[in-house]
Order: sequence, then structure tokens, then C-alpha cells
Amino acid sequence: MTTSPVNLWEIYEGLKYRFLFNSDINSIHMLLSLYDLEENINNIYPRYISTNKIKNKIKHILKNKNNNDIIAQNISSLIHEDISRLELCFYLEGYKYGFYNNRWINALEEKAVRIQGLEKLYKSKYLFHFDFNHKEIHKLHDKFMKEIDSKEKKDKYISNLVYTFSNKIIKKKVKEFDKYIDKQLKMDFTPYNFTIKEENYSLRESELDKIYKAIVNVLIKNLKKIYKDASWYAINDKVLRRYL
Repeated sequence: MTTSPVNLWEIYEGLKYRFLFNSDINSIHMLLSLYDLEENINNIYPRYISTNKIKNKIKHILKNKNNNDIIAQNISSLIHEDISRLELCFYLEGYKYGFYNNRWINALEEKAVRIQGLEKLYKSKYLFHFDFNHKEIHKLHDKFMKEIDSKEKKDKYISNLVYTFSNKIIKKKVKEFDKYIDKQLKMDFTPYNFTIKEENYSLRESELDKIYKAIVNVLIKNLKKIYKDASWYAINDKVLRRYL
């Protein structure tokens, strides 16, 4: 008995949900297997880029606080694993989009054969993964990126999932970060005395709101880039696989 497209889509979504929201690592391996990508993602691995950008953004928001670096480090560390799951998920989604996109794969192959020649294709480990300065490749890359932008503008898949994930997983951790932070002792000296007390890391509600919104905005921007880069890597990988 075959699995209907609707049931298969439900399986995909269920596995993604369990990985993202329940931290179920087995789900991502099952998803890779269903996507038939596990043996195909050889060249490229996700670049986890969001956490450092979030840390710097928080430091900037709290630039007038003496302990802004400690707060930024603690918040970014607190949500680091959650963000890494989100980045991996979008990397795989982007890779799948490119790997099964025959229109763009065929277009890239036609140009690769003409520009590099068959002999080089058979020997290459990388194609135009990172170097698309050639005029024709740059034009094709630009068109491919615009197609993804247009698709995202229409269905808002990336931004909607970021909003949902952030609201369910990240928001509470940001709002209650002081429960998780490692308290440090502060010593105050005077000519006649000194006191020891815990450093104050409390933030106003307005500051927490600003930090949370900044995190969401950074994620949407970076995850769009991760998705698009992975899609481009995938069509390059797929072309090379034709010459193994």
C-alpha cells in the first residue's frame, strides 16, 4: 500500500515538529532518510551563524549597561541549542528545495559543461558552490535567489515558522533569563569599608521586548540566507553527482 502525498506531507511536518519543538534528534535522521538526502549531503555542512549575531545585537541594545556583555553572552548561550536546531532545519529544507529542482539543475549543468568542460566536471569536488563570479553563473545565481525570495514573499514559510518557534521556545527563555544566569559577586570598596553583593542583571520589560524582537529579526534574516545558500549548494551537488 502506497503512502498518499497528503500522508507523506503530514509525516514530514510531524518529524520537523518533533525535532524543532521536542529536541528529538532521531526525527531529523528519519527526515533525512525520507528526503533521500542522507547520502547526498557530502560537500557542505550548515554554518551556524545566528548566535554570534544575536549576541552582538543584544550588546548593542544594552550598550548603556555595564554588564551588557555578560547578559548578552548568557542569553545567547541559553538559546544556542534551540537556534542551532532551527538553522539545521532550514538548511535541510533549502537543500531539499535545490536538490529536487531539475529546472535549475539542468540550467546550471548546461553552463558548467560549456564553461568548465566535461573532463573537469568528472574531477571536481566543488562546482560553483562558493565562486559565482563568472558572468553567466552570477546571472543564473541571481535569478535563482530571486525565485526563492519571490516564493518566500508569497507563502512566508520561513518567517511564519520563525515566529511560531520563537513564540513557543525562545520567548519564555528570554523573558526569564535571570533565572538561568550565573550570578556573580560584586565587591564595592570605600575608604572605610567594603560590601559584597550579587551583580544585578534585571532588565526592564521594554528592554526584554526589544531583545526578543531583535532575536526574531536576526533569525528571519539569517535563516533566509541559510535556506538560499543550501539550495544553491544542492543544485551544484546534483550536477556533480551526474558525473560520478
